[in-house]
Amino acid sequence: MTDDARAGLGRVGIWTFAYEGQPAGRVRESAAELEELGYGAIWHGEAFGRDTVGQAWLLLSATRRITVASGIANIAFRDPVAMATATRTLGEAFPGRYLLGLGGHRVDDTVHLVDGHPVPARGRALTTMRAYLDAMDTTPAHGPVPDPAPRRVLAALGPKMLELAAERTWGAHPYFVPVEHTSRARTLMGPDAFLGVEQAVVLDTDLGRAREVATAHVAGYVAMAPHQRANVRRLGFGDADVTGGPSRRLVDAIVAYGDAEAIRRRVREHLDAGADHVCLQVLTADPARLPEAQWRELASALVAPAPRRSPGGGGTARTVAAAVSRSGRWRCRRPCGSAARRGG
Repeated sequence: MTDDARAGLGRVGIWTFAYEGQPAGRVRESAAELEELGYGAIWHGEAFGRDTVGQAWLLLSATRRITVASGIANIAFRDPVAMATATRTLGEAFPGRYLLGLGGHRVDDTVHLVDGHPVPARGRALTTMRAYLDAMDTTPAHGPVPDPAPRRVLAALGPKMLELAAERTWGAHPYFVPVEHTSRARTLMGPDAFLGVEQAVVLDTDLGRAREVATAHVAGYVAMAPHQRANVRRLGFGDADVTGGPSRRLVDAIVAYGDAEAIRRRVREHLDAGADHVCLQVLTADPARLPEAQWRELASALVAPAPRRSPGGGGTARTVAAAVSRSGRWRCRRPCGSAARRGG
């Protein structure tokens, strides 16, 4: 990964599932605001909401500068040929701005249910991911091929997947990990591979209330995600931490909560441990609501506003001058229309 690419992605981004349940117009408005706030990337999850390719196109077309990253595109949801051709299309339409995160591999072939619907599996993690990358790399190109090609990262947790990420892709996008994992990942992958870490946060000065939200988040993954359980055990957490509800020690390791300064400290810890980029997943008591107030407050504490283009031109940022109204809603001083939503 080049120094220019690292600089373009920035040190801090936003990771969110919240766009899945929002109408397209709200997603466009919100993405435009995150760009104006100065975040370097928008990472979006994939479950049974929008297809990751469609979601990426929606976000890219609403912005001009910010990187849009899949966090992650589930390899069990689509054939590698479809993923390869879709990635080329996004890379051609929005040069240098799409980052493909691949994951969804399992620790075994167990089929899990979400809302009663089986989530497909493709087999053992390492061999499945290696074969998927091989298939993507050998897919013929009968259309335009972007240059440079869109970057790829893997949702890597264990040592072998981290090594594969460094060997075959740009690097790794670990999710649901403490700072200790970041340090180990950097050692395993070496100094050159990209390491973009998801960090769950609760921005709330009422620590008891914040801890409740954090505990619910950790409990869900410990209960339903065997690969996450295996990873925290690999990091030294035992039965007392993962059975009968997560321990306070595990919750505090996975989620940063409190005021903006507490979250800033956790980000700094990841960066000092070897992360190139930290993407913040803001947790609230209402996961269906966009945490816009928290995104704004964290931007003030952690990132510099994106540069705006001067009237005479130049620069790469959007020209839309925007403001937050007294009610806290995002507004543009002129329509956030086609100029703000064209890609490329």
